[in-house]
Amino acid sequence: MEESLLIDKAIRGDLDAFNQLVLTYQDMAFNIAYRIMSDDAAAADATQDAVISMYRKLDSYRGGSFKAWFLRIVTNACYDELRKRKRRPTIALEPETDDGDIMESPEWLADTSPSLEEKFMNAQLEKAIQNCLNNLDEKFKAVIVMVDISGQDYETVADAIQTPVGTVKSRLSRARLKMQECLRRSGELLPAKYRLNAEDDDA
Repeated sequence: MEESLLIDKAIRGDLDAFNQLVLTYQDMAFNIAYRIMSDDAAAADATQDAVISMYRKLDSYRGGSFKAWFLRIVTNACYDELRKRKRRPTIALEPETDDGDIMESPEWLADTSPSLEEKFMNAQLEKAIQNCLNNLDEKFKAVIVMVDISGQDYETVADAIQTPVGTVKSRLSRARLKMQECLRRSGELLPAKYRLNAEDDDA
């Protein structure tokens, strides 16, 4: 069924249509929330809050890209939670197991390659990237997560954060520079081959 028909049915109270819309976008929403929140449980909570908010706000949807409209709700849910965190004690950046032990890396980041060395290197690189993402201002983090990590186009992102496409491109450029600078400063977190490349570039 076409998305427009699903939206119309959902607005009229069809829960099956609403659930199909949720299934279409929930993985994308969670992955974006995870990169913004840097916490598996918090990302799941933000995604759930966004779905509930989407359901409550369906009658306010006025057309255009439904995906962008939902992404706006997701990012706002993440920002709300991040602001709450600033008023609460610091939460560990690393996800925990059910027993409360710190996991070395989230399961969804695991590399399927049979090489243990490659798995370790990829996990270290992911940790360095996430640490640098955590240090970005919200407005820069949102665009680089949605464009470079989630693969959304400029128009969708512009609609989602309600800014002109030119602003999205400008913020993305600045965000990429900030990430490059941060990764160079975080050389000890990077696999050796990435540290050597960074040093060669500075030579």
